[in-house]
Amino acid sequence: MASVRHALRLSSRVRCFSSTAARPAADVKRLGVLGAGQMGLGIALVAAQKAQVPVTLVDSSQASLDKGIAFAEKLLAKDVGKQRITQEQADAARALLKPTTSLDDLSDVDFVIEAVPEIPELKFDIFAKLAQICPKHAILATNTSSISITRIAAAATGGNPNDTSNSSRVVSTHFMNPVPVQKGVEIISGLQTSPETLDTAIEFCKRLGKVPSISADSPGFLANRILMPYINEAIICLETGVGDRDSIDAIMKNGTNVPMGPLQLADFIGLDTCLAIMKVLHTETGDSKYRPSVLLKNMVAAGWLGKKSGKGFYDY
Repeated sequence: MASVRHALRLSSRVRCFSSTAARPAADVKRLGVLGAGQMGLGIALVAAQKAQVPVTLVDSSQASLDKGIAFAEKLLAKDVGKQRITQEQADAARALLKPTTSLDDLSDVDFVIEAVPEIPELKFDIFAKLAQICPKHAILATNTSSISITRIAAAATGGNPNDTSNSSRVVSTHFMNPVPVQKGVEIISGLQTSPETLDTAIEFCKRLGKVPSISADSPGFLANRILMPYINEAIICLETGVGDRDSIDAIMKNGTNVPMGPLQLADFIGLDTCLAIMKVLHTETGDSKYRPSVLLKNMVAAGWLGKKSGKGFYDY
C-alpha cells in the first residue's frame, strides 16, 4: 500500500507541471476508436448508443472492419428484437459508426481510444502517430490491460520528454469485456497525465453509462492485479490435483456467488491473454507469487486458448 500511495503522490506532483487544453466531457463531440476487434467495436457501439456521438472506427484491415460492423448490426438487431431499443434508435446508432482504414481520419476527433493487441511496441508507435494526427486538444486514451501508461505517454513526446504538451493528454480507459454489458472501466494516469485529462476521461466514461474506478499506474492496475492471480491459482489447483475442473469452478460459483468459475472465465478471456498478463505481473514486480502456472504455459503452447480456439479447460 505504501508504494501505491507514493506513486499516487508522485503522479500528482508531476501533473502539477503538466498542461493540456483538454475539453470538458460535454464538449467531446467526436470519438475515434482504433481497433475493430471485440473491445474496440464494443467501445464504438456503446459510444454511438449512449453518448450519441459520431465514431470514427479505424482498423488497418478492411476485413476486420467489415466483420466488426456486421457484428454491431447483429447486436443492434438483437436489442430491437428484445424491445430494448426501437428500430429508429438502432438505425441512428449504426449511422454514427464511420469505419475507415486510414489513421489520418482521426484528425478531427476530440477523444480517441486505442484498442489494439497488447504489444508494447505497437502501442508506442501508434501513440507517437496519434500525437501528430489528432487535434492538440484531443484526449489520447488506451484500453491497455497491462502496459504502463507512463511508457505509452512517453512515446507520445516524439523523443522530447520535457515537452508535455502531448504526454499530458494520455490516459488509460480500460473497459471490461464485453463492453456493452460490463459497467466497469479502469481509469489510469501516467506520471505525465494532467488533472484535466483525467477529469475529462472520468466524465466521458460516465456519459457512456460506465462506472469508473481509479487506479495507479502499477503492473496489472486493479482488475488484473486481483483477477489474474486468482485465475492462475485455480489453474495451479487443477495442475497439482487439489481439485478437478468441475469442482474448482463449482465451489467458486456456489460458494462466492460469481457467475462463472475461474477456469471457465479463463477460457472466455483467452488463455494466451491470461498468460501474457501474468508474465507482465511477474516481470514487472519480480514477485514469485505472480509466476504463471506451468499448465497455463503448456496449454497456450498447445494452442488451447479457450473459447476462441474451440478448446481450453472446456470444449467449445
